[in-house]
Amino acid sequence: MKYFLLLLIALPTVEISVLLLSGRTIGFWPTLALMIATGVIGTYLAKQQGLETLRKAQEQMRYGQVPGNALLDGICVLVGGTLLLTPGFVTDIFGLFLLLPPTRNIIKPMLLKWIRNRINKGNITIIR
Repeated sequence: MKYFLLLLIALPTVEISVLLLSGRTIGFWPTLALMIATGVIGTYLAKQQGLETLRKAQEQMRYGQVPGNALLDGICVLVGGTLLLTPGFVTDIFGLFLLLPPTRNIIKPMLLKWIRNRINKGNITIIR
């Protein structure tokens, strides 16, 4: 929780700084066009990857498997899509990192480890 407050303050500051630098370097209109383009591309990628994740989950359930890997993919796609729709270049980089399958495969083991640690510490309650 303490890191969330720091992120809540630092991220907008970094985003504004990068946007101002971009505006000075390439101009206002190209910066605005890039922001709109990343939103459109982010929407397309989130939809494509979300549907692919849903298809994988359905296929795993059809064969009687627990779709754990597909659920982790779904979490990454949801967060990545949200970050891509958020105005700013820094969040776009992190959003793309979570949406693209090769880089998402780097994040998933860390996410799984974090979830397991939270469960083992008793910080997450699973309702039955």
